[in-house]
Amino acid sequence: SLCAAAASDLSYQQLKDLKKANVLHIDVRERWEIDRFGKIPESVNIPLGELMEALQMDPTEFKELYNQKMPSKSDPMVFSCVAGTRSKLALGCAISLGFS
Repeated sequence: SLCAAAASDLSYQQLKDLKKANVLHIDVRERWEIDRFGKIPESVNIPLGELMEALQMDPTEFKELYNQKMPSKSDPMVFSCVAGTRSKLALGCAISLGFS
């Protein structure tokens, strides 16, 4: 399970390998951080403050807002931020909503 692996940090190469396997990569940085420091290729930006609501959206609304298919409860996901604090909070949020 990725949840167990997500408790530890991923290396750049591990993330690249996961993304080849179609893992949904959610960048939980704020939009101004994306504008200032750049977007991570093939990631979707959902700021941490929006994540709880986003993961409970209607799939059509999620697709319209984030240009990405709504993940199912069992779809593999990786969260990223700058230092790891927000991504760990995002993981806890997803788990609390029943994502595995």
